[in-house]
Amino acid sequence: MRRSRGVPQGRVETLWIESEALASNLLGDPTRRRVDVYVPAEETGSGLPLLVDLVGFTSGGPAHTNWKAYGENVPERLDRLIGMGAMPPGVVAFPDCYTRLGGNQYIDSSAVGRWETFLVSEMLPHLEAQFGCGGPGRRGVFGKSSGGFGALVHALRHGGTVWNAAACHSGDMGFELLYRADFCNGLRTLDEHDLSIENFIRKFEEGPKPKDNDWHTILLLAQAATFDPDPESYLGIRLPVDLRTCELIPNRWENWLRWDPLQLVQDPACLDRLKSLRALFVDCGTKDQYNLVYGARRLHAILEREGVPHIYEEFPDNHSSTDYRMDRSLPILATALTNT
Repeated sequence: MRRSRGVPQGRVETLWIESEALASNLLGDPTRRRVDVYVPAEETGSGLPLLVDLVGFTSGGPAHTNWKAYGENVPERLDRLIGMGAMPPGVVAFPDCYTRLGGNQYIDSSAVGRWETFLVSEMLPHLEAQFGCGGPGRRGVFGKSSGGFGALVHALRHGGTVWNAAACHSGDMGFELLYRADFCNGLRTLDEHDLSIENFIRKFEEGPKPKDNDWHTILLLAQAATFDPDPESYLGIRLPVDLRTCELIPNRWENWLRWDPLQLVQDPACLDRLKSLRALFVDCGTKDQYNLVYGARRLHAILEREGVPHIYEEFPDNHSSTDYRMDRSLPILATALTNT
């Protein structure tokens, strides 16, 4: 898709936030973080709702504001949607939450960093003071893949107080289907490095070119450092399986499962937070190669059974290159946050 002609163009401002919440991360990641902020044409941001974009693994928020070949970046998409009247104007923030391990799940971790605290307690007040946007009742969060997980978990934990609308595109859920088979693949990769997580990461960082299996392994290690950090291990990383037999270590695996949205949604308090949202959107491709559609269907069934208002959609595609689905979610979120 080419950039739409004849629609007013908003602007993107870049801010830098020095974070105290991230200061103790074991990865050595910088605490000064970039946040790109889209403001619609002819607007200052004052009085507008605020949406926060949480990107997927191996990406950072500014990737969504960069030039994009044969398509739109997200600010261009917003220009089109707002300019053609498909959605009301809103401010959209793109925080850089990239980490040494390639990504983020947007929750607090003693290894990866206190990212949930950064987003909620540091970034939001900073943006709202700077632009006069958002505020109680007018904040939404959206994302895809790891970002979809982040958006959904933030809604489960802070819905109705911090966040008032959320969209989860192909978000991580159903950990039994998503991760368990990959542990075997990860161990085969680690076996090439004497089953040493440290050796693998050092080789990965030295380059010159990681293999496809290396990317899947670094993802698993990032999840381990997020869901079950161990301060005594290298970069806080330990896997929830025996490195030689791939047998699950029950207490470690339980630490992962307690973050599975399908487990969180069983908590009545989390359900109440979802019910308090002005809008909740969940979708997933029917051909998702990470089995996420099955978790999404289970979540949809629970939400229906528990009477949680939401929009659930499936679409005939896989997990990759599905930014076009924002054409569905962003108008829903912005409209819900505008009609207050």
